[in-house]
Amino acid sequence: MDKKPIPILDLGPEIEAIWDELMGAVAGVLKSGQFIMGPNVKAFECEVAEYFGVKHAVGVNSGTDALLIALRTAGVGKGDEVITTPFTFFATAEVVSMLEAVPVFVDIDPVTFNMRPDLVERAITSRTKAILPVHLFGQGAEMDPIMSLAKEHGLRVIEDVAQAFGGEYKGKKLGTIGHAGCFSFFPSKTLGGFGDGGLMTTDDDRMAEMARMLRAHGSRRKYYNEVVGYNSRLDELQAAMLRVKLQLIDQMNEGRREVARRYGEMLKGLSAVTPPREVTGGKHVYHQYTIRVAGGERDQVKAALAAEGINTMIYYPLPVHRLPVYDGQFPAMPETERASGEVLSLPIWPSMDEGLQGRVVEALTRSLLS
Repeated sequence: MDKKPIPILDLGPEIEAIWDELMGAVAGVLKSGQFIMGPNVKAFECEVAEYFGVKHAVGVNSGTDALLIALRTAGVGKGDEVITTPFTFFATAEVVSMLEAVPVFVDIDPVTFNMRPDLVERAITSRTKAILPVHLFGQGAEMDPIMSLAKEHGLRVIEDVAQAFGGEYKGKKLGTIGHAGCFSFFPSKTLGGFGDGGLMTTDDDRMAEMARMLRAHGSRRKYYNEVVGYNSRLDELQAAMLRVKLQLIDQMNEGRREVARRYGEMLKGLSAVTPPREVTGGKHVYHQYTIRVAGGERDQVKAALAAEGINTMIYYPLPVHRLPVYDGQFPAMPETERASGEVLSLPIWPSMDEGLQGRVVEALTRSLLS
């Protein structure tokens, strides 16, 4: 049996397939001498806006900054409340706290891992300014009821789409349903760059104008700063390479979906494992393929797979409301806390072959029978 280690993500085949195009893009930027806010950033923004069918796409230097800037353009500030999920990467809540606003966490649905709209409704107060759903692992949150609540209460909705570029909810691209969508181009994402990068989408002219100002130190014109902003520009080299990868995003996402389909077939009959399911009538793009391992055996299973050279990840071992920075400030979130003790993400990438998947599932089965 081939004992070559299996990584959680192998970017090699994807990069090799477009190596010449990537190198051409890099060479073009180097020869141009334009490295900050050059023509590739502008072209990439236009191409992303066209892909999503929105009026504006504003490149920034990270997914975190996309969230931070989007919340500021939505008017979130000191003392405001933002309802979000505790089962996400820290940045989602971090940006709320950075604005001296208050994150308000609601528990998750145990199947989708996304926030429950009925709990969002109960969490709305006179101080609520925005709702910040996360499309976790590539699956869309239940956006219809969230948008209905926002309309009823006059709230802004900022979508965290860091893990779901190209995903859909009921025929609509994620990131186009709320008032703004926020994306990350961290290398492991479905549309990953070669360093940090991020972007905000919106149909709101005012939000887009303010976002462009905030990313450039709060100025519309250089040296005429109107507000305190950020140095948050998408890098020209990243934009050039992302333009190459954007052309393949649907193909890559379909590759992930096919790998996920095969996993689902292979995992049938393993009663201790709950595979992910597409339940929102949308298109899950499987940024992660995250199973649940019942019976308190998750950590044992992870160790057994590691012993066979199979890399897995736990997203997330500690929910945000239990992190040291927030610990003791928020009530229990039973489903979130249960998920943190059971989730395990298996290796997945668009071109992962069936043989490697078979090794993963065979090792997983052995670990559960031992």
